[in-house]
Amino acid sequence: MERRRAMRRSVSVDEPLAHARLRTGAQLRVVEASSWGALIETTERLLPGRHLDVHVVSAEGRILVRCRVARAFVVRLDPDAVHYQAAFAFERAIDVRTSGYGLPSPRLASEGDRGSRYPDRPGSSDIEFH
Repeated sequence: MERRRAMRRSVSVDEPLAHARLRTGAQLRVVEASSWGALIETTERLLPGRHLDVHVVSAEGRILVRCRVARAFVVRLDPDAVHYQAAFAFERAIDVRTSGYGLPSPRLASEGDRGSRYPDRPGSSDIEFH
């Protein structure tokens, strides 16, 4: 039985949403996201049940969202670091669609949606000096 509130999607490493941080400054990499939560990877030890404030760049812009660590586990051991994955449950829904990021694709804009051209520069003969 599906228990998720919303569908989740993988987050590409080149999206702004992929890079989040805790209010305390620790860096987070968002692996998957939905409007009600995210799966993150970090070297910060996060305990289940802990409440955190997380800065994310969503389709709404840069926001601070309160969340709870639903679960956390070790995913990789390096000689100098322990890497964790943690599931965050957001207190409110945020917009994690990719449509709000970056510049629109030129293929999506129709000819009628484009702005007007700059006016032509006046020639030197068009300018009157007094």
